[in-house]
Amino acid sequence: MAKEELIQFEGLVTEILPDARYRVQLDAGHEIVAYTAGKMKKNRIKTLAGDRVTIEMSPYDLEKGRLIFRHKDERPGGPPRGAPPRGQFRRR
Repeated sequence: MAKEELIQFEGLVTEILPDARYRVQLDAGHEIVAYTAGKMKKNRIKTLAGDRVTIEMSPYDLEKGRLIFRHKDERPGGPPRGAPPRGQFRRR
């Protein structure tokens, strides 16, 4: 028997829940609970509220999903996340 195809959706992380789970608002308007995929844990990819993500879902349960990709910020001109604010220098 063939493995069932997974469905991919894009959405926005609205809330961080315990145990590496996230509440995600899909572009279609539905809200689901998603967990972090193993490759994202392995590569230590952090996801924060407000991030755009891609979700993989089984056609049998459309209330849960697996977070498989975090899209890069599309904010032009702003400093990258984690960069020190301008005007502050590190001492040697």
